[in-house]
Amino acid sequence: MEAVAKLMNLPVSPTKVRLVIDQIRGLRVDNALRTLEFSTKRVAHSVQKTLKSAIANAENNFGMDVDTLIVSQASVDKGTVMKRFRPRARGRASRVIKRTSHVTITVRAES
Repeated sequence: MEAVAKLMNLPVSPTKVRLVIDQIRGLRVDNALRTLEFSTKRVAHSVQKTLKSAIANAENNFGMDVDTLIVSQASVDKGTVMKRFRPRARGRASRVIKRTSHVTITVRAES
């Protein structure tokens, strides 16, 4: 059995989130939470909240023991892209692309 938690439209580029997600994939949940707590990346707090949600889903919806959970899958997908314009010199404009991410974390009981 697996429990899933998703975070949609996180206003951070997927490349920056993948740096954090790659550190916790395959770890036990207590080690993953500790890693995220001491991470210097700004997005680590949002990933930590998503992981805690996956742990709560496993405990409440499936009755899994929290001490035996591991992060089986963690992925980041590209979300919607907002396109804005910024004024430049000589009456021109340049495009500013604001990227978003979809984070999916899956936990399962260690066998």
